[in-house]
Amino acid sequence: MARNAEKAMTALARFRQAQLEEGKVKERRPFLASECSELPKAEKWRRQIISEISKKVAQIQNAGLGEFKIRDLNDEINKLLREKGHWEVRIKELGGPDYGRVGPKMLDHEGKEVPGNRGYKYFGAAKDLPGVRELFEKEPVPPPRKTRAELMKDIDAEYYGYRDEDDGVLVPLEQEYEKHAITEAVEKWKAEKEARLAGEGGGDKEEDEEEYIYAVQDEEHSDEEMKDANEGGEGAQTFIAHVPVPSQKEIEEALVRRKKMELLQKYASETLMAQSEEAKTLLGL
Repeated sequence: MARNAEKAMTALARFRQAQLEEGKVKERRPFLASECSELPKAEKWRRQIISEISKKVAQIQNAGLGEFKIRDLNDEINKLLREKGHWEVRIKELGGPDYGRVGPKMLDHEGKEVPGNRGYKYFGAAKDLPGVRELFEKEPVPPPRKTRAELMKDIDAEYYGYRDEDDGVLVPLEQEYEKHAITEAVEKWKAEKEARLAGEGGGDKEEDEEEYIYAVQDEEHSDEEMKDANEGGEGAQTFIAHVPVPSQKEIEEALVRRKKMELLQKYASETLMAQSEEAKTLLGL
């Protein structure tokens, strides 16, 4: 491979160098703004970038270029805007004016940023591209919520249903439905009654006898006696009480006497108890 010194000696290199010295070939803009160390050249490159941005902004206004061409132009414009910002910073570093503060921002204002995506702007027809138009659509403002006091203003007797019968329509409908419901209930009861009577075969109903809770079963009978008693009647069972069973009234009187004795033993003194016993003896109780 040829060295740099050999490349510089080629005919093409010497021809281009001669043209640069004569001023016939345009000087290329440095890729990095930091590579420029002269203020006039930095301002020159900034003006060149502004000119390129103006041309591309005019081109992107044409919606007939197609979606892909418009997207490419919009990307190029954003790239040039960032480069312009770098040159403005470099001009300030070299002692020039602060274009970021005092410079015109007409080109920047033509673009529109997407909410939440700061820095990237859409120009001209790029604002109407599919997927971009929806980003700029503002959501409808939700209706203001009513306060509790405003809601209570609309509440009256009609809200609680107190005026439902004032129109004269509801009451007749309810009466008609009530008659229909009563008729259905009566028919259902009659059908159930006829079915029950038909199932019993027309026989006499035997009334259920109340169970006698004081009955005492003789546990001393042998198994044979119980077997004979069961065989004697169909389902009949005999109860034999070997001790006198008190009645309900006698049980209540016994409970009352027991309660009186407990109260006397708890609250009466021995002297009072003795006097009470003596009085009962004299009275023959």
